Amino acid sequence: MARNGGAKRNPKPQKISYILDEQIGFLLRQVWQRHATIFAREIGVELTSPQWAALSKLAETGSCSQNQLGRLTAMDVATIKGVIDRLTARGLTETSSDPEDGRRLLVSLTRAGQQTVEKAAPNALAITKETLAPLDGKERETLIALLSKLR
Repeated sequence: MARNGGAKRNPKPQKISYILDEQIGFLLRQVWQRHATIFAREIGVELTSPQWAALSKLAETGSCSQNQLGRLTAMDVATIKGVIDRLTARGLTETSSDPEDGRRLLVSLTRAGQQTVEKAAPNALAITKETLAPLDGKERETLIALLSKLR
């Protein structure tokens, strides 16, 4: 019997084929962490990545329902609601009832929201450029195409 009150020592690790550093989830998380650090440093205005996604998508599409905005930005119902609540509290978005369906909430940019997008957009482009900087042009295109395919 072992001296630790019956606990056995960890046996020598067996050779397995699973290497963490080679797994897609682990690599994507590391890349995401690097990108998030660049984003936080460079966005130029106090916005989270989900807030920026909502603002930039509204600038791109115009007013839309909160649910549609969530789908367009890959956020679930609870997340997009929280994002819009915080952006509205800051005066960057506003909500109104859809005249065609009173149950639906429409979200749109305010003037301050539009100005924020205009101010942050060049920084956002620079963030993408810095994130992809280790890759050459062809590698960038390939990465974006492959990630889009995995979506």
